[in-house]
Amino acid sequence: MWRKSKHSTAQGGDCVEVADVLGNIAVRDSKDPDGPRVVVPREAFAALVADLKR
Repeated sequence: MWRKSKHSTAQGGDCVEVADVLGNIAVRDSKDPDGPRVVVPREAFAALVADLKR
């Protein structure tokens, strides 16, 4: 199941979406749901989010 940030509606609803895929995190562009996806290990995604928050 793909999900967006609750803050995405403030930006017109266009953002990235994430989904859990077999213990990994998949990321896609919400404007192109049939387009490419990036799949990364959960730990790598958590590290990315932590870095962005800093």
